[in-house]
Amino acid sequence: MAIVVQRKERLSLAERLYIPILLGGLVVTTRRFFRNLFHPENLVTVQYPEERRPISPQLRFRHRLTKREDGTPRCVACMCCPTACPANCIHIEPQEHSDPTIEKRPARFEIDLSRCVFCGLCVEACPCDAIRMDTGKLGSPSYQLKNMVVDIDFLLKG
Repeated sequence: MAIVVQRKERLSLAERLYIPILLGGLVVTTRRFFRNLFHPENLVTVQYPEERRPISPQLRFRHRLTKREDGTPRCVACMCCPTACPANCIHIEPQEHSDPTIEKRPARFEIDLSRCVFCGLCVEACPCDAIRMDTGKLGSPSYQLKNMVVDIDFLLKG
């Protein structure tokens, strides 16, 4: 094993005083200032209240439950979405459905939005396409945690 000795190069006086580096930074800042001052059409700034940036179609919004033709939730309480949820924010209590062709339905379906990370794994895990995140509405802010728990009626309204 060989030892390699590296010699440090000595900095010149100008490099030790940082004057060229400071002047270079000032030149860039001044150039940007005058370019933005005389050509504001090239700015990427969005005038927020008047203009809105387009929202990505891949953004996951608040949850909703889909309905069947008769108005009942499409969910069959298979427990795939609470199993897939990394935040454990989905709680389902199954019960028997009155229609014999449908095995179960949720008696209680709650999502705690204060714990939800909006990952979309519940949507991917649902075999019957009962839960979606395409409402176009972002989260619901609240001062109390009990208002962040949404039930089946809220989810069916979308």
